[in-house]
Amino acid sequence: MGNRNIKKYIVNSAVFFLGLFLILMLYITYLQTIDSDELANNSLNRRSAQMDDHIARGLIVDDKGRKLAYSEKTASGFSRKYPLGEIAAPVTGYVGKNLGNAGIEAYANADLLGKTGDLHKIGPLAQLFTADQGNTVKLTIDASIQKAAYDALGNRRGAVVVLDSSTGAVLAMVSRPSFNPNSLEQDWNTLQNSPDSVLLNRATQGLYPPGSTIKPMIADASLKENVTNTDEIFNCPGYLDVGNYHLVDSHGEVHGKVNLKEALTESCNVTFGTLALRLGASNLENTFDRFGFKKSLDNELSEANIQLPDFHHLNDGEISQVGIGQSTVLVTPLRMAMLASVFANQGVMMKPYLIDQILSPNNIIIKKSHVEKWLEVTSAQRAQLIKSYMENVVQHGTGTEAAVSGIVIAGKTGTAENSGGADHAWFMGSADLPKRTIAFSIIIENSGFGGTEAAPIARKVITNILDTEEGSP
Repeated sequence: MGNRNIKKYIVNSAVFFLGLFLILMLYITYLQTIDSDELANNSLNRRSAQMDDHIARGLIVDDKGRKLAYSEKTASGFSRKYPLGEIAAPVTGYVGKNLGNAGIEAYANADLLGKTGDLHKIGPLAQLFTADQGNTVKLTIDASIQKAAYDALGNRRGAVVVLDSSTGAVLAMVSRPSFNPNSLEQDWNTLQNSPDSVLLNRATQGLYPPGSTIKPMIADASLKENVTNTDEIFNCPGYLDVGNYHLVDSHGEVHGKVNLKEALTESCNVTFGTLALRLGASNLENTFDRFGFKKSLDNELSEANIQLPDFHHLNDGEISQVGIGQSTVLVTPLRMAMLASVFANQGVMMKPYLIDQILSPNNIIIKKSHVEKWLEVTSAQRAQLIKSYMENVVQHGTGTEAAVSGIVIAGKTGTAENSGGADHAWFMGSADLPKRTIAFSIIIENSGFGGTEAAPIARKVITNILDTEEGSP
């Protein structure tokens, strides 16, 4: 009897430990397959960081090969240098032994360390196959446009995004206030506790109500859904009562009788609140979806998720607010540049991208980004019509401060109400330059009227590009 019990206990113990062994093997398999990329690329992985100390991290360069980040040999390994400092920090991000990585330094970490394929997953064995010099990451950023946009913002909080509307290439992505990645370790505590959120890339991570910059999209939707036409005359007494909600025009303006073009030119809230009500919740939701606001980019730009209301639980007052870019709509400056690009690119939205090429240390192309048509948003005819309305905004309306002699500029101003303080100033649009058409968006936090605060920044950036391109072959 005793022997049988002993044998039973032995069998049960063997089964128990075999079960534990199988669980362990399944977990290891999970780590090596499904979770391997996340663990290997985690910037706080100390084993990887120690191995990386012996590799000269690759260059990050702009579209013309100008250095944005490079490694310098020191007695203890390598020191990372950022020639443009604060100007390009929102793009390059940073790499820190004790702080992890951010920006392109994080997204392209394996490439910058020369770890091709799946070598970065195999731990210490990777040292047998890894070069001592990382690859170069070439970006779409133009350092001269980046600097011009940074300088134009001055000491104000905000962001500027500039895209090539026909390709989606990001030419500039500025966020202020910024930080100096060259002194990150020393400044870390101060930066973390800064009330100005200097580590936040406002261009892709900042979320703001779009205000009146959403109106070109509402105009497009209204024409598409036949809730208005180009000839209808609206009457604006300066206010619109919708149930218990009292919608008013900026500074109490009364626009009187206006058609759609004039309403966009003068940024008439009454007209666009009315159009939103006509469209209704379903059409508004479909419009935001059609323009890509419900779709994630899932690439190196690391954009925050756009915040949209639950359309079918909005009352009429809230629906009218959506028509003027308020309610609970929150967008990034990047997304508004993408919106502007639709009307500059015959109704097609290209997928924005920041990494152009990955080059080996001897300048052989390892990877090349492909221009991607992301969404066919609207018809070429309607896009051209809305663009002509936006050109009128700059020629005769609220955006005259953006005008540049001899250049066709289309734009839309915005003054977005902000529950946390003073209004945000917006300007988004496009410019037909001699060598390419750009789309852009600009936001200045808590500064007031978009036409006087944000539009002049567009003029400065466009003028800089013209001056630069005139001197180039």
